[in-house]
Amino acid sequence: MRRTERYPVQGANSLWKVYQTVSFWKVMKCFIFIQIGKITPFMSMKNWIYRTFLHMKIGDKTSLALMVMPDSMFPERITIGNNTIIGYNTTILAHEYLIEEYRLGDVKIGSEVMIGANSTILPGVEIGDGAIVSAATLVHKDVPAGSMVGGNPMQIIYTAEQLAERKKRGI
Repeated sequence: MRRTERYPVQGANSLWKVYQTVSFWKVMKCFIFIQIGKITPFMSMKNWIYRTFLHMKIGDKTSLALMVMPDSMFPERITIGNNTIIGYNTTILAHEYLIEEYRLGDVKIGSEVMIGANSTILPGVEIGDGAIVSAATLVHKDVPAGSMVGGNPMQIIYTAEQLAERKKRGI
């Protein structure tokens, strides 16, 4: 189970009440800086924008490709380690608005991680150091360090232990 905080709502669905859960002005500020960051071709400038205006925690030499979409309501709940690559058009969510509740969860992406293009990372998951997420993967649960995952639903392709064994055997 993902690590999310659950907040029940009464009456209309939770998205209908979005501005009772987060400030309209915060969403507008986040949206503007995310749009600027999505098309900024310079990694150091993009990381500076996200750290400074969105309060995301982004490690050194981390690269967010063009069109990466960090959470537009709670970007401060996203942490990305050092020397990580987030592929083109990936979405990183720290919230989900459902019919009878909304959920918030921190997203922690380790160091030396590679996330393929068009992936979606749901709230409350952790991706361990050295992990590889193949393109177009829905990351709906934790990814162990050093493993490779892919698909929808996400499945483990190999673990760090399996990779070490394959290298040992020269495969």
